[in-house]
Amino acid sequence: MLDRLTASLTENLLQRAFEPLVRTGQLEVVAPSGRTLRFGDGGRPQARIRFSDKRAVLALLRDPDLNFGEMFMQQRLRVEQGTVYEVLELILRGAKHVPVSASVRLLDAWRMRLRPLLQHNRRARSRANVAHHYDLDDRLYRLFLDSERQYSCAYFEQGDEDLETAQLAKKRHIAAKLLIEPGQRVLDIGCGWGGLSRYLAEVAGASHVTGITLSAEQLAGAQHRAAQSPCGDRLEYRLEDYRDTRGPFDRIVSVGMFEHVGTQFHEAFFRQCHELLSDDGVMLLHFIGNSDVPDFNNPWIERYIFPGGHIPSMSEFTPAIERAGLVICDIEVLRLHYAQTLRLWRERFMARRAEAVALYDERFCRMWEFYLSMSETAFRYQDIAIFQVQLARRQEAVPLTRDYIARREAALKTREAGSGLVAPVMAGAAKIRAGSV
Repeated sequence: MLDRLTASLTENLLQRAFEPLVRTGQLEVVAPSGRTLRFGDGGRPQARIRFSDKRAVLALLRDPDLNFGEMFMQQRLRVEQGTVYEVLELILRGAKHVPVSASVRLLDAWRMRLRPLLQHNRRARSRANVAHHYDLDDRLYRLFLDSERQYSCAYFEQGDEDLETAQLAKKRHIAAKLLIEPGQRVLDIGCGWGGLSRYLAEVAGASHVTGITLSAEQLAGAQHRAAQSPCGDRLEYRLEDYRDTRGPFDRIVSVGMFEHVGTQFHEAFFRQCHELLSDDGVMLLHFIGNSDVPDFNNPWIERYIFPGGHIPSMSEFTPAIERAGLVICDIEVLRLHYAQTLRLWRERFMARRAEAVALYDERFCRMWEFYLSMSETAFRYQDIAIFQVQLARRQEAVPLTRDYIARREAALKTREAGSGLVAPVMAGAAKIRAGSV
Protein backbone atom coordinates (compact mmCIF):
# COMPACT_ATOMS: atom_id res chain seq x y z
CA MET A 1 0.00 0.00 0.00
CA LEU A 2 2.78 2.45 0.97
CA ASP A 3 4.67 1.72 -2.25
CA ARG A 4 1.54 2.43 -4.31
CA LEU A 5 0.95 5.69 -2.47
CA THR A 6 4.59 6.73 -3.00
CA ALA A 7 4.39 5.85 -6.70
CA SER A 8 1.15 7.80 -7.07
CA LEU A 9 2.64 10.84 -5.32
CA THR A 10 5.75 10.73 -7.54
CA GLU A 11 3.64 10.50 -10.70
CA ASN A 12 1.48 13.39 -9.52
CA LEU A 13 4.56 15.53 -8.94
CA LEU A 14 5.85 14.74 -12.43
CA GLN A 15 2.47 15.58 -13.93
CA ARG A 16 2.34 18.94 -12.19
CA ALA A 17 5.93 19.77 -13.16
CA PHE A 18 5.90 18.90 -16.87
CA GLU A 19 2.34 19.65 -17.92
CA PRO A 20 2.66 23.47 -17.90
CA LEU A 21 6.03 23.31 -19.69
CA VAL A 22 5.39 20.99 -22.63
CA ARG A 23 2.60 22.39 -24.78
CA THR A 24 3.81 21.49 -28.28
CA GLY A 25 5.63 18.39 -29.46
CA GLN A 26 5.51 15.30 -27.28
CA LEU A 27 7.45 14.31 -24.21
CA GLU A 28 6.91 10.91 -22.62
CA VAL A 29 8.09 10.61 -19.02
CA VAL A 30 8.42 7.10 -17.60
CA ALA A 31 8.09 7.24 -13.82
CA PRO A 32 10.07 4.89 -11.52
CA SER A 33 6.89 2.80 -11.18
CA GLY A 34 6.98 2.14 -14.94
CA ARG A 35 3.93 4.26 -15.72
CA THR A 36 4.30 6.50 -18.80
CA LEU A 37 3.04 10.08 -18.64
CA ARG A 38 2.55 11.97 -21.91
CA PHE A 39 2.77 15.73 -22.40
CA GLY A 40 2.25 18.03 -25.38
CA ASP A 41 0.09 17.96 -28.49
CA GLY A 42 1.71 14.96 -30.18
CA GLY A 43 3.70 17.07 -32.67
CA ARG A 44 7.45 17.39 -33.15
CA PRO A 45 9.93 16.96 -31.66
CA GLN A 46 9.18 13.80 -29.75
CA ALA A 47 11.25 12.34 -26.94
CA ARG A 48 10.98 9.94 -24.02
CA ILE A 49 12.87 9.99 -20.73
CA ARG A 50 12.90 7.45 -17.89
CA PHE A 51 13.62 8.04 -14.20
CA SER A 52 15.43 5.18 -12.51
CA ASP A 53 14.27 5.98 -8.94
CA LYS A 54 12.00 8.34 -7.06
CA ARG A 55 14.93 10.17 -5.48
CA ALA A 56 16.01 11.21 -8.97
CA VAL A 57 12.55 12.70 -9.50
CA LEU A 58 12.67 14.58 -6.20
CA ALA A 59 16.20 15.83 -6.94
CA LEU A 60 15.11 17.19 -10.31
CA LEU A 61 12.03 18.93 -8.93
CA ARG A 62 13.92 20.34 -5.94
CA ASP A 63 16.66 21.96 -8.04
CA PRO A 64 16.16 21.55 -11.80
CA ASP A 65 18.96 23.97 -12.76
CA LEU A 66 21.57 21.79 -11.08
CA ASN A 67 20.08 18.32 -10.99
CA PHE A 68 18.76 17.83 -14.52
CA GLY A 69 22.35 17.63 -15.75
CA GLU A 70 23.48 15.60 -12.76
CA MET A 71 20.71 13.03 -13.17
CA PHE A 72 21.56 12.73 -16.87
CA MET A 73 25.27 12.27 -16.11
CA GLN A 74 24.48 9.62 -13.49
CA GLN A 75 22.04 7.87 -15.87
CA ARG A 76 19.28 8.17 -13.32
CA LEU A 77 17.49 10.13 -16.02
CA ARG A 78 17.84 8.29 -19.35
CA VAL A 79 16.82 9.53 -22.77
CA GLU A 80 15.17 6.53 -24.45
CA GLN A 81 13.81 8.30 -27.54
CA GLY A 82 15.21 11.38 -29.23
CA THR A 83 18.18 13.29 -27.82
CA VAL A 84 18.79 15.25 -24.65
CA TYR A 85 18.75 18.38 -26.80
CA GLU A 86 15.19 17.57 -27.92
CA VAL A 87 14.16 16.94 -24.32
CA LEU A 88 15.56 20.33 -23.27
CA GLU A 89 13.94 21.98 -26.28
CA LEU A 90 10.53 20.58 -25.35
CA ILE A 91 10.90 21.85 -21.78
CA LEU A 92 12.59 25.20 -22.27
CA ARG A 93 10.95 26.72 -25.31
CA GLY A 94 7.88 27.61 -23.26
CA ALA A 95 9.46 27.83 -19.82
CA LYS A 96 9.69 31.65 -19.72
CA HIS A 97 5.90 31.87 -19.46
CA VAL A 98 5.53 29.34 -16.63
CA PRO A 99 5.72 30.68 -13.05
CA VAL A 100 8.37 29.06 -10.88
CA SER A 101 7.56 27.58 -7.51
CA ALA A 102 8.16 29.41 -4.25
CA SER A 103 10.95 26.99 -3.29
CA VAL A 104 12.77 27.60 -6.60
CA ARG A 105 12.39 31.37 -6.15
CA LEU A 106 14.03 31.10 -2.73
CA LEU A 107 16.84 29.01 -4.20
CA ASP A 108 17.34 31.57 -6.98
CA ALA A 109 17.50 34.40 -4.44
CA TRP A 110 20.13 32.49 -2.45
CA ARG A 111 22.21 31.96 -5.59
CA MET A 112 22.09 35.67 -6.37
CA ARG A 113 23.53 36.31 -2.91
CA LEU A 114 26.30 33.79 -3.58
CA ARG A 115 27.41 35.46 -6.81
CA PRO A 116 30.17 37.63 -5.30
CA LEU A 117 31.77 34.60 -3.66
CA LEU A 118 31.61 32.39 -6.75
CA GLN A 119 32.93 35.16 -9.02
CA HIS A 120 35.78 36.32 -6.79
CA ASN A 121 38.21 35.83 -9.68
CA ARG A 122 41.56 36.99 -8.40
CA ARG A 123 44.68 35.84 -10.25
CA ALA A 124 45.11 32.39 -8.73
CA ARG A 125 41.44 31.51 -8.97
CA SER A 126 41.21 32.82 -12.53
CA ARG A 127 44.06 30.56 -13.60
CA ALA A 128 42.50 27.54 -11.86
CA ASN A 129 39.11 28.26 -13.44
CA VAL A 130 40.65 28.45 -16.92
CA ALA A 131 42.64 25.25 -16.41
CA HIS A 132 39.45 23.41 -15.38
CA HIS A 133 37.99 23.78 -18.87
CA TYR A 134 40.61 24.91 -21.35
CA ASP A 135 43.47 22.64 -20.29
CA LEU A 136 41.60 19.48 -21.25
CA ASP A 137 43.21 17.13 -23.77
CA ASP A 138 43.66 19.10 -26.99
CA ARG A 139 42.39 16.10 -28.95
CA LEU A 140 38.94 16.68 -27.46
CA TYR A 141 38.67 20.10 -29.09
CA ARG A 142 39.80 18.68 -32.41
CA LEU A 143 36.66 16.57 -32.46
CA PHE A 144 34.24 19.46 -32.87
CA LEU A 145 35.96 22.81 -33.44
CA ASP A 146 36.98 24.20 -36.82
CA SER A 147 40.54 23.76 -38.05
CA GLU A 148 41.57 27.13 -36.56
CA ARG A 149 40.24 26.15 -33.08
CA GLN A 150 37.77 29.04 -32.78
CA TYR A 151 36.07 28.21 -29.48
CA SER A 152 33.59 31.10 -29.65
CA CYS A 153 30.50 32.14 -31.56
CA ALA A 154 30.76 32.06 -35.35
CA TYR A 155 29.20 34.68 -37.63
CA PHE A 156 26.61 33.44 -40.14
CA GLU A 157 26.22 36.01 -42.90
CA GLN A 158 23.66 33.85 -44.75
CA GLY A 159 22.54 31.53 -41.95
CA ASP A 160 23.39 28.17 -43.50
CA GLU A 161 27.18 28.28 -43.87
CA ASP A 162 29.44 25.49 -42.69
CA LEU A 163 31.46 26.02 -39.54
CA GLU A 164 34.75 26.91 -41.28
CA THR A 165 33.12 29.61 -43.42
CA ALA A 166 31.22 31.11 -40.48
CA GLN A 167 34.28 31.21 -38.22
CA LEU A 168 36.33 32.90 -40.93
CA ALA A 169 33.51 35.44 -41.32
CA LYS A 170 33.60 36.06 -37.55
CA LYS A 171 37.30 36.93 -37.68
CA ARG A 172 36.70 39.18 -40.70
CA HIS A 173 33.79 40.96 -38.96
CA ILE A 174 35.85 41.62 -35.84
CA ALA A 175 38.89 42.78 -37.82
CA ALA A 176 36.70 45.23 -39.76
CA LYS A 177 35.40 46.78 -36.55
CA LEU A 178 38.93 47.09 -35.17
CA LEU A 179 39.93 49.38 -38.06
CA ILE A 180 43.45 47.99 -38.12
CA GLU A 181 46.00 49.96 -40.11
CA PRO A 182 49.58 48.95 -41.10
CA GLY A 183 52.10 49.48 -38.32
CA GLN A 184 49.64 49.08 -35.45
CA ARG A 185 50.17 46.95 -32.37
CA VAL A 186 47.29 44.73 -31.20
CA LEU A 187 46.55 43.01 -27.89
CA ASP A 188 44.37 39.89 -27.89
CA ILE A 189 43.09 39.24 -24.36
CA GLY A 190 42.16 35.57 -23.99
CA CYS A 191 43.71 34.58 -27.30
CA GLY A 192 42.81 30.87 -27.19
CA TRP A 193 44.73 28.87 -29.79
CA GLY A 194 45.65 32.07 -31.62
CA GLY A 195 43.38 31.83 -34.66
CA LEU A 196 42.13 35.41 -34.48
CA SER A 197 45.53 36.93 -33.73
CA ARG A 198 47.05 35.10 -36.70
CA TYR A 199 44.31 36.50 -38.91
CA LEU A 200 44.98 40.03 -37.65
CA ALA A 201 48.67 39.68 -38.55
CA GLU A 202 48.38 37.65 -41.77
CA VAL A 203 45.35 39.34 -43.33
CA ALA A 204 44.45 42.56 -41.49
CA GLY A 205 48.06 43.79 -41.54
CA ALA A 206 48.83 44.40 -37.87
CA SER A 207 52.56 44.95 -37.33
CA HIS A 208 52.59 43.04 -34.04
CA VAL A 209 49.96 41.02 -32.17
CA THR A 210 50.39 40.00 -28.54
CA GLY A 211 48.12 37.23 -27.33
CA ILE A 212 47.66 36.51 -23.64
CA THR A 213 45.97 33.49 -22.08
CA LEU A 214 45.80 31.65 -18.76
CA SER A 215 45.66 28.23 -20.43
CA ALA A 216 48.98 26.41 -20.77
CA GLU A 217 47.48 24.07 -23.39
CA GLN A 218 46.21 26.94 -25.51
CA LEU A 219 49.49 28.81 -25.16
CA ALA A 220 51.42 25.82 -26.48
CA GLY A 221 49.01 25.45 -29.40
CA ALA A 222 49.18 29.15 -30.29
CA GLN A 223 52.98 29.20 -30.18
CA HIS A 224 53.20 26.06 -32.31
CA ARG A 225 50.95 27.53 -34.99
CA ALA A 226 52.72 30.90 -34.86
CA ALA A 227 55.98 29.12 -35.71
CA GLN A 228 54.30 27.85 -38.89
CA SER A 229 52.84 31.23 -39.86
CA PRO A 230 54.47 33.42 -42.53
CA CYS A 231 53.97 36.26 -40.05
CA GLY A 232 55.40 34.39 -37.07
CA ASP A 233 57.85 37.20 -36.29
CA ARG A 234 54.84 39.50 -35.67
CA LEU A 235 53.11 37.14 -33.25
CA GLU A 236 53.83 36.86 -29.53
CA TYR A 237 51.99 34.72 -26.97
CA ARG A 238 52.28 34.84 -23.21
CA LEU A 239 50.81 33.03 -20.20
CA GLU A 240 49.63 36.21 -18.52
CA ASP A 241 46.74 37.70 -16.56
CA TYR A 242 45.27 40.82 -18.17
CA ARG A 243 45.95 42.71 -14.94
CA ASP A 244 49.70 42.22 -15.47
CA THR A 245 49.91 43.32 -19.12
CA ARG A 246 51.70 46.53 -20.04
CA GLY A 247 50.97 48.68 -23.08
CA PRO A 248 50.28 50.78 -24.96
CA PHE A 249 48.43 49.12 -27.85
CA ASP A 250 46.70 50.70 -30.81
CA ARG A 251 43.99 48.05 -30.83
CA ILE A 252 42.63 45.63 -28.21
CA VAL A 253 40.40 42.66 -28.93
CA SER A 254 38.91 40.14 -26.54
CA VAL A 255 36.68 37.27 -27.64
CA GLY A 256 34.96 34.94 -25.19
CA MET A 257 37.03 36.02 -22.20
CA PHE A 258 34.93 38.72 -20.49
CA GLU A 259 32.49 36.06 -19.21
CA HIS A 260 35.31 34.87 -16.91
CA VAL A 261 36.11 38.26 -15.38
CA GLY A 262 33.32 38.38 -12.77
CA THR A 263 31.08 41.33 -11.92
CA GLN A 264 33.33 42.46 -9.06
CA PHE A 265 36.20 42.93 -11.50
CA HIS A 266 34.38 44.64 -14.39
CA GLU A 267 35.67 48.04 -13.41
CA ALA A 268 39.24 46.79 -12.95
CA PHE A 269 39.07 45.14 -16.38
CA PHE A 270 37.89 48.26 -18.20
CA ARG A 271 40.26 50.56 -16.31
CA GLN A 272 43.13 48.30 -17.36
CA CYS A 273 41.93 48.38 -20.97
CA HIS A 274 41.76 52.18 -20.80
CA GLU A 275 45.33 52.23 -19.49
CA LEU A 276 46.57 49.85 -22.22
CA LEU A 277 44.84 51.60 -25.13
CA SER A 278 46.54 54.45 -27.03
CA ASP A 279 44.80 57.82 -27.29
CA ASP A 280 43.42 57.01 -30.76
CA GLY A 281 42.94 53.33 -29.95
CA VAL A 282 39.93 51.11 -30.62
CA MET A 283 38.79 48.03 -28.70
CA LEU A 284 36.33 45.29 -29.65
CA LEU A 285 34.85 43.14 -26.88
CA HIS A 286 32.94 40.01 -27.98
CA PHE A 287 31.21 38.02 -25.23
CA ILE A 288 28.08 36.17 -24.15
CA GLY A 289 25.57 38.57 -22.66
CA ASN A 290 22.20 38.43 -20.95
CA SER A 291 19.46 40.48 -22.64
CA ASP A 292 17.33 40.25 -19.49
CA VAL A 293 17.85 41.47 -15.93
CA PRO A 294 21.01 40.38 -14.05
CA ASP A 295 21.03 36.73 -13.07
CA PHE A 296 23.27 34.07 -11.52
CA ASN A 297 25.43 31.63 -13.42
CA ASN A 298 23.72 28.31 -14.10
CA PRO A 299 24.78 26.10 -11.14
CA TRP A 300 25.42 23.00 -13.27
CA ILE A 301 27.64 25.03 -15.64
CA GLU A 302 29.34 26.58 -12.59
CA ARG A 303 30.13 23.19 -11.07
CA TYR A 304 31.13 21.18 -14.14
CA ILE A 305 32.01 23.45 -17.05
CA PHE A 306 32.92 27.09 -16.31
CA PRO A 307 33.60 27.74 -12.61
CA GLY A 308 33.66 31.44 -11.81
CA GLY A 309 31.87 32.35 -15.03
CA HIS A 310 29.09 34.88 -15.48
CA ILE A 311 26.86 36.09 -18.33
CA PRO A 312 26.55 39.84 -17.69
CA SER A 313 23.55 41.99 -18.47
CA MET A 314 23.88 45.37 -20.17
CA SER A 315 23.10 47.11 -16.89
CA GLU A 316 26.03 45.33 -15.20
CA PHE A 317 28.90 46.12 -17.55
CA THR A 318 28.03 49.52 -19.07
CA PRO A 319 28.44 51.48 -15.80
CA ALA A 320 31.94 50.02 -15.43
CA ILE A 321 32.80 51.20 -18.95
CA GLU A 322 31.59 54.70 -18.13
CA ARG A 323 33.58 54.85 -14.90
CA ALA A 324 36.72 53.67 -16.70
CA GLY A 325 36.57 56.65 -19.07
CA LEU A 326 35.97 54.62 -22.24
CA VAL A 327 33.45 55.63 -24.92
CA ILE A 328 30.96 53.10 -26.31
CA CYS A 329 31.05 53.58 -30.08
CA ASP A 330 28.94 50.63 -31.18
CA ILE A 331 27.02 47.70 -29.73
CA GLU A 332 25.88 44.83 -31.94
CA VAL A 333 23.77 41.96 -30.62
CA LEU A 334 24.27 38.71 -32.53
CA ARG A 335 21.04 36.79 -31.95
CA LEU A 336 20.96 33.04 -32.64
CA HIS A 337 24.45 32.98 -34.14
CA TYR A 338 25.72 31.03 -31.13
CA ALA A 339 22.76 28.67 -31.24
CA GLN A 340 23.76 27.73 -34.79
CA THR A 341 27.44 27.46 -33.79
CA LEU A 342 26.57 25.14 -30.90
CA ARG A 343 24.37 23.00 -33.12
CA LEU A 344 27.30 22.43 -35.49
CA TRP A 345 29.64 21.71 -32.55
CA ARG A 346 27.15 19.26 -31.06
CA GLU A 347 26.62 17.43 -34.35
CA ARG A 348 30.37 17.16 -34.91
CA PHE A 349 30.96 16.00 -31.34
CA MET A 350 28.24 13.35 -31.50
CA ALA A 351 29.55 12.10 -34.85
CA ARG A 352 32.91 11.39 -33.16
CA ARG A 353 31.63 10.59 -29.69
CA ALA A 354 33.39 7.21 -29.56
CA GLU A 355 36.72 9.02 -29.84
CA ALA A 356 35.78 11.24 -26.89
CA VAL A 357 34.90 8.14 -24.85
CA ALA A 358 38.35 6.73 -25.65
CA LEU A 359 39.95 9.98 -24.43
CA TYR A 360 37.90 10.22 -21.24
CA ASP A 361 34.92 8.02 -20.36
CA GLU A 362 31.18 7.63 -20.85
CA ARG A 363 30.24 9.93 -17.96
CA PHE A 364 32.44 12.71 -19.35
CA CYS A 365 30.78 12.39 -22.75
CA ARG A 366 27.30 12.60 -21.22
CA MET A 367 28.46 15.74 -19.43
CA TRP A 368 29.79 17.23 -22.66
CA GLU A 369 26.66 16.31 -24.62
CA PHE A 370 24.50 17.95 -21.96
CA TYR A 371 26.72 21.06 -21.93
CA LEU A 372 26.49 21.56 -25.70
CA SER A 373 22.76 20.79 -25.75
CA MET A 374 21.85 22.99 -22.81
CA SER A 375 23.94 25.87 -24.16
CA GLU A 376 22.22 25.69 -27.54
CA THR A 377 18.74 25.75 -25.99
CA ALA A 378 19.76 28.73 -23.85
CA PHE A 379 20.67 30.73 -26.95
CA ARG A 380 17.51 29.65 -28.77
CA TYR A 381 14.88 29.99 -26.05
CA GLN A 382 16.31 32.12 -23.26
CA ASP A 383 17.55 35.72 -23.31
CA ILE A 384 21.17 34.91 -24.08
CA ALA A 385 23.04 36.40 -27.04
CA ILE A 386 26.45 37.61 -28.17
CA PHE A 387 27.34 41.25 -27.53
CA GLN A 388 30.02 42.95 -29.62
CA VAL A 389 30.93 46.22 -27.92
CA GLN A 390 33.26 48.65 -29.67
CA LEU A 391 35.10 51.03 -27.34
CA ALA A 392 37.55 53.89 -27.68
CA ARG A 393 39.20 56.57 -25.62
CA ARG A 394 37.94 59.25 -28.02
CA GLN A 395 34.71 59.16 -29.99
CA GLU A 396 36.53 60.50 -33.10
CA ALA A 397 38.54 57.25 -33.33
CA VAL A 398 35.68 55.53 -35.18
CA PRO A 399 33.83 56.69 -38.37
CA LEU A 400 30.49 58.44 -38.01
CA THR A 401 28.43 55.66 -39.62
CA ARG A 402 28.66 51.86 -39.76
CA ASP A 403 29.18 51.78 -43.55
CA TYR A 404 32.89 51.22 -43.06
CA ILE A 405 32.29 47.72 -41.66
CA ALA A 406 30.97 46.31 -44.92
CA ARG A 407 33.68 48.09 -46.94
CA ARG A 408 36.43 46.75 -44.74
CA GLU A 409 34.97 43.24 -44.77
CA ALA A 410 35.00 43.29 -48.57
CA ALA A 411 38.63 44.43 -48.59
CA LEU A 412 39.61 41.77 -46.06
CA LYS A 413 37.90 39.08 -48.13
CA THR A 414 40.02 40.11 -51.11
CA ARG A 415 43.15 39.94 -48.95
CA GLU A 416 42.20 36.48 -47.70
CA ALA A 417 42.23 35.17 -51.24
CA GLY A 418 45.53 36.90 -51.96
CA SER A 419 47.14 35.64 -48.76
CA GLY A 420 46.28 32.03 -49.54
CA LEU A 421 44.42 31.78 -46.22
CA VAL A 422 41.12 30.45 -47.56
CA ALA A 423 42.50 27.31 -49.20
CA PRO A 424 44.25 25.98 -46.03
CA VAL A 425 41.16 26.71 -43.94
CA MET A 426 38.92 24.81 -46.33
CA ALA A 427 41.46 22.00 -46.54
CA GLY A 428 41.39 21.80 -42.75
CA ALA A 429 37.60 21.60 -42.88
CA ALA A 430 37.79 18.70 -45.33
CA LYS A 431 40.18 16.83 -43.03
CA ILE A 432 37.89 17.34 -40.04
CA ARG A 433 34.86 16.11 -42.00
CA ALA A 434 36.89 13.05 -43.00
CA GLY A 435 37.84 12.44 -39.36
CA SER A 436 41.58 12.55 -40.07
CA VAL A 437 42.47 15.45 -37.77
